[in-house]
Amino acid sequence: MTPPPPGRPPVPPPGPSAGRAPAARPTLAYGTNGMADHRLADAVALLADLGYGGVALTLDHQHLDPFADDLATRTRDVARLLDRHGMRVVVETGARYLLDPRRKHEPTLVSAEGRGRRVDLLRRAVAVARDLGAEVVHLWSGVLPAGTSPEDGWERLVEGVTQVLPDAERAGVVLGFEPEPGMLVERADDVVTLRRLLGDPPSLAATLDLGHLRCVEDAEPPEVVRGHGAHVVHVQVDDMRRGVHEHLELGEGEVDLPPLLAALLDVGYQGLLSVELPRHSHAAAAVAGRSFRALDAALRAALCETRMLRTRPEVPA
Repeated sequence: MTPPPPGRPPVPPPGPSAGRAPAARPTLAYGTNGMADHRLADAVALLADLGYGGVALTLDHQHLDPFADDLATRTRDVARLLDRHGMRVVVETGARYLLDPRRKHEPTLVSAEGRGRRVDLLRRAVAVARDLGAEVVHLWSGVLPAGTSPEDGWERLVEGVTQVLPDAERAGVVLGFEPEPGMLVERADDVVTLRRLLGDPPSLAATLDLGHLRCVEDAEPPEVVRGHGAHVVHVQVDDMRRGVHEHLELGEGEVDLPPLLAALLDVGYQGLLSVELPRHSHAAAAVAGRSFRALDAALRAALCETRMLRTRPEVPA
């Protein structure tokens, strides 16, 4: 295993607090896929100035290309950049055209052809995460191709994740699997199914997008968080409306954020709360500022609610 870059602690065993030492509460973060028009150094500096304490780093051509010949050198540079600004980091793998310039997100873990390229990307992402001291590598299943049965899709998915898990285990990195609307793994219960099919490995956990909970889940979003919180290692934050998979700025949709954050506090979540607005790069600086203020206010409200509930005296029967 490659030693961590200078100034970074060794990566501890997999678990909800893998990576840097856990914070006393979740860390506000922002996804670099929403800052595609910024140099990475400028994006990280801007986010730190705004008050963010972490980044969700999407591996892509413009920020950190996992297929670059000098990837090791670039990764060391990014590690120093993050250290300089005191940023925690999660590595994300949802770049749109990194593997195929014509087909968005393809190939995936459930594609009819080319799945090995996705596996290769994920293994590279684990190595990058290890060398950054990242806590989690985020991934998703992909959309089931037309004419493919769900049974075949699940077989392909299990086969692909099985190939990546040993890398994650050796690196001390957790795979945070995200249920994504329209994909084979669409709901939080689907991640439970995947974990069960793989024997509940400790290096496989869940990423939850809070907007997706409003979009597709049947249960109330805070209840989904409480039901799955023990296995949540990464959280994406955005607003959304029921049945419409469109990432909106906070306050523009139907997501009631403070109860969701209170539920995360209840289950002891201490990872990143990463704003996920991949279509807002054109106004990234302003959007990141508004998002920080909204998310910080929602987290403060959730903390107050949680403290009040914990200190409220019991009423005699």
